[in-house]
Amino acid sequence: MGRIGNIKERKNKQDSKKASVYTKLNRLITVAIREGGEDPEYNASLKTALDKARASNMPNDNIQRAIKKASGEIGNQTFEKIMYEGYGPSGVAVILEVLTENRNRTVGEIRYIFDKNGGNLGTSGCVSYLFERIGQILIEKSELIEEEMLLADSLEVGADDLEADEEVYEVKVTPSMFLEVKDALLKKGYSILDSDIIYKPTNLIHLSETDSIRMEKLIDMLEDNHDVQEIHHNWSKQ
Repeated sequence: MGRIGNIKERKNKQDSKKASVYTKLNRLITVAIREGGEDPEYNASLKTALDKARASNMPNDNIQRAIKKASGEIGNQTFEKIMYEGYGPSGVAVILEVLTENRNRTVGEIRYIFDKNGGNLGTSGCVSYLFERIGQILIEKSELIEEEMLLADSLEVGADDLEADEEVYEVKVTPSMFLEVKDALLKKGYSILDSDIIYKPTNLIHLSETDSIRMEKLIDMLEDNHDVQEIHHNWSKQ
């Protein structure tokens, strides 16, 4: 399965779990507003959260409810950002970005999920050195896009590099420049397939059929946990 197939698979999963996805996005918006204010023009985290919400077809009523919750009009929950690291089957490196109002409950649930699927929860720093933190902007290849022109346009607006495979161009960006570069490429007329700030693995691990099934189950169970916002790993599905 290529990168476009992986993106479609992820979005199909999100469509089948909309209630869980909306709960996670609600938290993301709430935390972004409490940390940086309600104006997305001056709050990059909020702008990113709103972009994710719209890409997931989150209803505007849900978005407005999250904004009211963040301003204290509804409820008064406080969420904590935590990054967990661990290992999946055959030593696959896993990083989790979490938002939780109960650290003790969350760590217990995550440890159980790892243990149940042939992995284990590790200590801080045990796998993060195997990843680089980057802004990633994916643009689908087409006859209308010349690689040299896209590279020139990307570097002009502040990107660091451009890589390509058989299906997509990957514009790599310093996280602090992510939104600026993304908006600039949109203004230049490029259609963005997918974009986010991610932990990108520096090397990939291939698994046996048995361990691939266990890894899929591990990811599915982590995705079903409302506290887990993002899952990064170095498993190669290809």
